[in-house]
Amino acid sequence: MKSIEVDGLTFKPYLSQEELHPHIARVAKEIIADVGDRDPLFVCILNGAFMFGSDIAHLLDKPYEMTFAKYSSYSGMHSTGRLTEVMAPQIDVMGRVVVVLEDLVDTGFTLTEIKKLYLSRGAEEVRIAVMLDKPNAHKDASLVLDYVGKEIPDDFIVGHGLDYNGFGRMLNDIFVVDEESLRKKNQSLNI
Repeated sequence: MKSIEVDGLTFKPYLSQEELHPHIARVAKEIIADVGDRDPLFVCILNGAFMFGSDIAHLLDKPYEMTFAKYSSYSGMHSTGRLTEVMAPQIDVMGRVVVVLEDLVDTGFTLTEIKKLYLSRGAEEVRIAVMLDKPNAHKDASLVLDYVGKEIPDDFIVGHGLDYNGFGRMLNDIFVVDEESLRKKNQSLNI
């Protein structure tokens, strides 16, 4: 892997698809062990979790239902502190064991609000499965993550579904922002 440029920032190699796969495979096994016979409904959170959701679906290889939902709470590299439901799940969560598939937990705000929302809509139980978790960035100490692929530091990353201003999602590998590149871009914006 070599460094790449995404929307004017340089990103360095961080985690290859091959390094990530065993963590995702473990999450799939844990999900099957916990809720496999309870007819779970998987809700893949767009846009970022589309690759993680696909990875999990391939590993589960069962006739489970999966739907998609989209929420907005970020602008650029920062959380806005507001959750907007852009697209609700197209399958009713009422009475279902819901497994939310998310790419990354940063502050935890989005997942906390999604869990409350689905429980208020009658979900029997809401479980959270994440590809990557930044535990040092959590602002909500009450957030419980049921399945975590890999814990990582509080770095800004792109790839495998994660983006920077809409770019970089389709990279198979994950890249971390080069701090010098970020510093230069911030300086040029302050001029």
